[in-house]
Amino acid sequence: MNQEKKFLLIIEDDLGLQKQLRWSFDAYEVLLAGDRESALAQVRRYEPAVVTMDLGLPPDPVGVSEGLNTLQQILALAPDTKVIVLTGNQDHSHAVKAIAMGAYDFHQKPFAPEVLCLVVERAFYLHTLQRENRALLSTQQDSPISGIITRDPSMAKVCHNIEKIANSDVSVILLGDSGTGKEVLAKALHLSSARKNKRFIAINCAAIPETLLETELFGYEKGAYTGATKQTLGKIELANGGTFFLDEVSDLPVSLQAKLLRFLQERVIERIGGREEIPVDIRIVCATHQNLQELTKTNQFRQDLYYRLSEIVIMIPPLRDRLGDAALLAHYFKNKFSAQEKVPPLNFSQEALEAIENYQWPGNIREMKNCIKRAVIMADGVHISAEDLGLQIPATQIESINLRKVREDAERSALVKTMARVDGNVAKAAELLGVSRPTVYDLMNRHGIK
Repeated sequence: MNQEKKFLLIIEDDLGLQKQLRWSFDAYEVLLAGDRESALAQVRRYEPAVVTMDLGLPPDPVGVSEGLNTLQQILALAPDTKVIVLTGNQDHSHAVKAIAMGAYDFHQKPFAPEVLCLVVERAFYLHTLQRENRALLSTQQDSPISGIITRDPSMAKVCHNIEKIANSDVSVILLGDSGTGKEVLAKALHLSSARKNKRFIAINCAAIPETLLETELFGYEKGAYTGATKQTLGKIELANGGTFFLDEVSDLPVSLQAKLLRFLQERVIERIGGREEIPVDIRIVCATHQNLQELTKTNQFRQDLYYRLSEIVIMIPPLRDRLGDAALLAHYFKNKFSAQEKVPPLNFSQEALEAIENYQWPGNIREMKNCIKRAVIMADGVHISAEDLGLQIPATQIESINLRKVREDAERSALVKTMARVDGNVAKAAELLGVSRPTVYDLMNRHGIK
């Protein structure tokens, strides 16, 4: 099948309505079928991404049994196909039954072509997301950055930088909001390096009391203090030959910052209560959500230690700034938790997808993971609804993915900026925009710009 073509199958026994639908969807490769047999033949041959179908098909044009059987067989052949049921007002209950069987959506007859086009466009959009998600899942096990799912350019650049620096021994600081995946990236850095066969040891500086943190880092000798009944190696020594990850390094007490700095300079440690210098070969990776440079100005973090740790600094973008990643990750977690919880395959409703795309995700990927897991468990039927997600989104944040509106907004924005730049000179605006003067006048009239 040619992946570049967008195949749309129209199942309709009324020849007049067939023609009307075909004219409405001239942007797609339209396939036609008038009964179950021809429809299934088209599905087997072309695997269309989207199908529109009437439930009243011969030999039962006034009933729905033939249409529902056709729907069931289509979804058995191509489970990812998005089927949109076209129904009369009196068939509302049958449309609901079709949705319960796995249909993507239903639309009332008679239909407004532009509204149906929007429904079909969104169905293609969802199908594309799911296909990309499967492609990512199929390749991630072979990649050293297997835990990272993205198609955002800024996040892709982060992954590229991780791969570039992996085989060096420079110290790295990962900066990003809580929940953005700093530890996942640290592990990816380790697995991409020559140290991948050695240990990856992580410690959270904010989670361990100051009185215990020194022993956790450097270990202690037998008899070093009351209760020290045996020699215990610290996490730094345990990571010898591998990678040592200091999470929330900004919370490292000032008293230990000096000791860590000495280790970075000399590459030797002394256990508490010991006198022997022990050489340790590790690669240091740190992470924090705070601005370390600002902390150095207030003496909360040693400036010399910061310079030692920050040979490479990588900024991780928050989920709200990663274009398209919210929906992509939502599908990934939905599939993962559906399998984990042993529930039938689920789909997001259109309202749920819009909520996911418009929510700001202050807790980033960690918050999304918990949200989708809860929704998978709470969902009724085969669809996850916006209510299942429980996201609170101000109405002002909801954006449309109507392609026509997006195009018009971009067109108007470009025209306004250009007219401002040329101080209202239409000839210069036409030259900058690469169009004729009449086109500029037409655009100005269309968008109400004087």
